[in-house]
Amino acid sequence: MIRIVIADDHTIVREGLKQMLDASQDFAVVGEACNGHEVLVRTRELEFDLLLLDMSMPGRSGIELIRQVKSEKPKLRILILSMHEEQQYAVRAIRAGASGYLTKGTAEAQLVLAIRKVASGGAFITPGVAEQIALGAMPNAEGPLHSTLSDREFQVMRLLVAGKSITDIASELNLSVKTVSTHKTRLMLKMGMTNQADLIRYAMENNLD
Repeated sequence: MIRIVIADDHTIVREGLKQMLDASQDFAVVGEACNGHEVLVRTRELEFDLLLLDMSMPGRSGIELIRQVKSEKPKLRILILSMHEEQQYAVRAIRAGASGYLTKGTAEAQLVLAIRKVASGGAFITPGVAEQIALGAMPNAEGPLHSTLSDREFQVMRLLVAGKSITDIASELNLSVKTVSTHKTRLMLKMGMTNQADLIRYAMENNLD
């Protein structure tokens, strides 16, 4: 029996996933979470095998949440189920400790297979994600410009592209305005860009918007 906790901030999504998983006799949904805080509570209080985790929830979420969960329960398997296309977050999620990445648009057809594979100790990623991970491990291999960014710089970049101001980003990430400005300066330098219009254009061309 594979014991699963579903973490998603939309009740209708959690209910749909539970119905889908209940159809398989070897799955048992033992808990739910609707935000990062609840994910950590379930991780600490429940015994389960796999966390089915949405990347974008209120409170702590995404890469930061994956890292914290893995630091507290290193053997827990994490399968990401995200609205974000894989080129946006998949490689970072895998490097942070997730064992698989599914987009919500393809989940219904592949979810059961992905859960079984991840729960048994395997990984569930597309060939494109596997290639990006392999390229990142090769010395002098050239990846996309945004692959040079730290997780926090990447997070700030996506919020800038979404039209958020430095002040808005500082509030959302619970950082100082000065810290966010420093992240923006560093990411622009790393990507060789001089203005936000170039950043937005790059994000659109690489499906990061």
